[in-house]
Formats: sequence, C-alpha cells, structure tokens
Amino acid sequence: MKKPNKPSSGQTRRDFIKNAALASSVFIVPRHVLGGVGYTAPSDQLVLAAIGSGGKGASDIELASVGGRERVIALCDVDFSGSAKRSVERFPDAKLYADYREMLDKETDIDAVTISTPDHVHGPAAKYAMDRGVHVYVQKPMTHNISEARMLTELAREKKVVTQMGNQGGSNPLLKLVQRWIDEDKIGAVSKVQVWTNRPVWPQGGAFPASNAGAKPDDLDWDLWLGPAPEIPFTPNLHPFNWRGWWDYGTGALGDVGCHLIDIPFRTLGLKYPTDAECSVGSVFSQMWTPDYHPDGCPASSFITLHFDATPKSKSRIEMTWSDGGIRPSHPDIIPADDDIGGAGSANGVLIMGEKGIISTNINDSSPLMPKLYLNDGTKEEGPQSEEGFEREYGHQRLWVEACKAGFGSAEHKGLTSSFDYAGPMTETVLMGNLAIRSYMLRRENEQGRQEFFARKKLLWDGENMRITNMEEANQFVTRVYRDGFGMG
Repeated sequence: MKKPNKPSSGQTRRDFIKNAALASSVFIVPRHVLGGVGYTAPSDQLVLAAIGSGGKGASDIELASVGGRERVIALCDVDFSGSAKRSVERFPDAKLYADYREMLDKETDIDAVTISTPDHVHGPAAKYAMDRGVHVYVQKPMTHNISEARMLTELAREKKVVTQMGNQGGSNPLLKLVQRWIDEDKIGAVSKVQVWTNRPVWPQGGAFPASNAGAKPDDLDWDLWLGPAPEIPFTPNLHPFNWRGWWDYGTGALGDVGCHLIDIPFRTLGLKYPTDAECSVGSVFSQMWTPDYHPDGCPASSFITLHFDATPKSKSRIEMTWSDGGIRPSHPDIIPADDDIGGAGSANGVLIMGEKGIISTNINDSSPLMPKLYLNDGTKEEGPQSEEGFEREYGHQRLWVEACKAGFGSAEHKGLTSSFDYAGPMTETVLMGNLAIRSYMLRRENEQGRQEFFARKKLLWDGENMRITNMEEANQFVTRVYRDGFGMG
C-alpha cells in the first residue's frame, strides 16, 4: 500500500498544502470564511502525537496543541490507567498506542511528537521519530547518556527536523536580564560558578527494590516500560516516578534539574564542553566501617567539579561546582546574610562569581528565576522576584510548534532556545557529572583480595571525541548496552 504523501523534512506543512493546491488548480476558501475568527484551517495545523502522555507528558502535549489550535491524532503510553487519562480526556479523538514504534509506523501523517518518557527511552524514541522525518520535543535531559546526545544533535541536522529540549526555563524572558549583566561586564571576568539543588526528593541511595511479578498492574505494559533496559520481572516503586534514582532508567538529581540549573551559566557564559570532571559522593553506613555499596543506583548526595576553557563571554577559565542532596555553597560575604542565595530558602540556585560581583538566580524550570546582582561596592540590582502574567512554561512548546510549521532553518527555528544544536552540548555537560559519579563507584579486587576503588581521580575529557583520556574504564559510561529492538541503530 502506498504511503500517504506528507511534507518532506525540509518543507513546511503549509507550503506542502499550498503547492499541492496550486498543482491541482483547486480554489482554497479563506479559513476565516469557513471557520470564523480565530479558526485554524486543517491545512495550517501541525499534526501532533505524544510519546509518554501522563505526568509531564500531559502538559507537554497540551501546551504543544496551543489550546487545541493544533491537531493531536495519537497518544502513546505504557499505562493509560494513570495520569495519562488526562490526555485521553483532553484529546478524545486521538488513537491510543502502547508502543511508539507502532504508532510512528502506522500514523504516517504525524508531523511532530512530544517525548516525555523516563530518561532511558528519550534517545531511542527520538531517533525512531527523527529517522522518519518527524520533528521532536524531548523532555530534559535530552538523553540518558552522552553518546545519545551527540548522535541526536547530528541527526537533527542530517534529517532537517526541528528540535527542542524541554528545559522550558531557557525561554524565560528574564534570562535576558542575566545575559545583559554578563554582556555589560557588570561582574567582570567570571572564574567560578556554583550550582546546587535540594534533589533528590525521591527514594535514592539505597538498595534496588525487590521484584514482584504478581504485583504488576493489569494496564501496565512492563516490557515496553523497560524498553532499552535489561529485562527484569516487574518491580514495584519504579513506575511512574521513582525510576529517577536508578542508572538503568534515570539520571538522578543531575538529570532531573541539571538542565534547568546548569543551563543558566552554560547559556549566558557561552560555555562549551568541559575539560575534566571530578566528584565525591556521600557515604551511608548501615554497619561500622563498611559503607553501603549500590552502584546500580544514584547516590544520596554528590559534589562535582567541572572546568571549562575561556570563551568570549567568560573571558577566563571557569570552575563549576555542582552539589545535590541538599548540600549548598556557603553564603558569599557580599550577599547580605538575610538574603537567600539562589531561590527561596536557598534550596536551589546558581551563583555566577566574577571579579567585581556575583549574579544569583533560582532554578529556572517554572519557578521564578529571581535574578539578583550584587557588586563588591555594595550595589544591589534585582529583576522581578515573581512571574505573574508570564505565558505558561514561557511558551516553550508553542515556540517549537511555530518553528516546526515555519520549517528547518527558518527564523523561528533559529530563534528556539533549546534546539539540539544548543541542548546537545549542554546535556553532554550535565551527563559528564553522572559519568564522574559512576566512575567514582568503580572497584575491583586487589592483590590482597580486598575491593578497592580505582577511578577516584580527576577525569580528563576530550569533548570533541567523547573520551576520557586518562581512565579507559570510565568510557563505558559514555554510552550503554541496549536491549534488542530498542537501540539507537
């Protein structure tokens, strides 16, 4: 059976319909005559689908539909009995699928998809869609590992698809104020950035939960939920949220909010790949003298140091530190003791530290950015500390939709704040922290028959070639092993 015609990856849907109409000499009645003021003709609608329709996926596809202006024809989820029901109710005419591969193979009219699954499915699902010329909006982190991020960044250019990562704070208008402070040299040459979070706020740092095949909910397709991860019996307390703390599925605190926090200095300072990574993690002792060892999961807390070469905006080599598990930096002297650093209660934040002062911001997800500038001479300047009246999630999904309709290479596409050309390298930087954590936990038996940790050192990173140059064993974490049928091939 011949596949239905659809726009090529470099052609907008609007141009496709217009050219087809001219070729057949069909007269198109103006859409305002057919549908009234505000009506969007089918020929001007983007045909959308969701991969992951519950949780964040529900709001992603809702916002991508721009209040119903665009057409959602399919929803994919491994469990429609949970929060995905919200999407089914919102889009009652959409066809339902459990397997994104089946959906994309059957629904050949799909122009673009939102991907809001657990982290380990982001890369395989995005590649499957992009290989078919479908535009993609992928939740943060863009991918589960560094190799996937590089592959998708290059594939987006090859396939000429419009991409956006779901770190919506990148579209926050208040980031322009922080950028102006940097560009106007308000704080001088920047030498240090401190980033921290109160995450994890889910179970993390302990033993992997026990499997219980008999407890699997009837509506959950466990095999598809596992996707590229190793096959195991159903394990409670992973779906729908607590998967974040396990390496086979999640990327820990860094993956959860690193793309919201590290994005701020990475963007405003024009950073590139880090040159090295070093970390330490908090130890938990359930018995004397023997720390718990759970290398299959993320630690309860970690401290990571990355270095970056100078850029035209940063002017000097930069040290960036990341801490999670509620560990935050000490309060700088030039910031009044009663002022929070970062966000409310100093729970999450970024300090950009220069020779003449400090910029403080909150996490940039959908929380208020709360930008503040403190100078050594006592001057304080601040932007709005609340964001009432802002477009929901700063229009991040809507802007992607408009770029999809305008086409690859359009002004709308180039104006996106987190297309993969930007989001790919930034995600690689975030995931470097996880590579350091996983390397830190590597151990082997020594000559005395004792287990010793052998990779607890500064790891030197060749960003262009995606390799640790001084610890070969660490390079296993640049990518992963994929289960048959769910890979990146």
